[in-house]
Amino acid sequence: MSGAIVFFEAFHFLRPFWLVTLLPALGVWWSFRHRADGIQAWRRVIAPELLVHLIAPGTKKVWLRPIDVLLITWLVGIVAVAGPAWTLAPPPFAEDSPPVMIVLKVTPSMSNHDLPPNRLERAQEKIADLLRLQPSQAAGLIAYAGSSHLVLPPTHDASIVVSMAQALAPDIMPKPGDNLAGAIELASKVLADGENGGSILVLADDVAPGQIAKLQASEQGRVPVSLLAMVPRNQETGPALRLAARAMKARLMVATVDASDVAAIGKRLATTGYIVSRPREARRWRDMGWYLVPLLAIVVLLWFRRGWVVAG
Repeated sequence: MSGAIVFFEAFHFLRPFWLVTLLPALGVWWSFRHRADGIQAWRRVIAPELLVHLIAPGTKKVWLRPIDVLLITWLVGIVAVAGPAWTLAPPPFAEDSPPVMIVLKVTPSMSNHDLPPNRLERAQEKIADLLRLQPSQAAGLIAYAGSSHLVLPPTHDASIVVSMAQALAPDIMPKPGDNLAGAIELASKVLADGENGGSILVLADDVAPGQIAKLQASEQGRVPVSLLAMVPRNQETGPALRLAARAMKARLMVATVDASDVAAIGKRLATTGYIVSRPREARRWRDMGWYLVPLLAIVVLLWFRRGWVVAG
């Protein structure tokens, strides 16, 4: 029922002025139909109960005449030209999937070997697996420790994103610490500047307690966030990670030995981060009138029946 309601609310014509031609179509049909009725004149002077017995065989009323088929063709053609529409068409230069900003924590704690070979390298492997799973999705990269840095804006070149991620190490970060809130703010700004929607994926092993309040005060809430905890699955996720996920309204997942975590993230990224319309861009509706062309062709085929046009 809800689907039908949505359909009727969205249904409209892209070129409604063509519907005016329905009136002359009906007028022409009625005029020819009336003129084609051979016994119409007799109905005015002979009682109906007698006329039935006076009509010669073969002169009884025909319910479907060529003029009726012509009317159907005309009506279908007018509706097609008027452009019925009820679904939005994708923008001509739209991405297959909205971009994702990957936010990677690069601190000494990420060198812990409890996720072999270590947490950072496992995170880099997860990034490679994700981009292999989502080849049509643009991805950007942000590295953070005590400060946040844009490594790459969204790009479709997955190999560059993977190679840049693999080059990151704690000893190249200019400032120690944990600046997740700053990294999220930077990722949100990059996505906003791109005007293509998008989402954020954070790979981190913990969150500094001081970051929770900053995340709660952030205006990031419009961007969907996924948080992949880079800790062993048998180790309880720290309370700071859970609080950070709640502050960002993020979905919290724990890294797995297999690729099930990457598959879950990929599915989430493929269904979130879309925008209804871009600033300064009008909505484009899909013209469904083209789908009526085969019906027109089928109706026109009736004209090739032997004796059909002269049938009255």
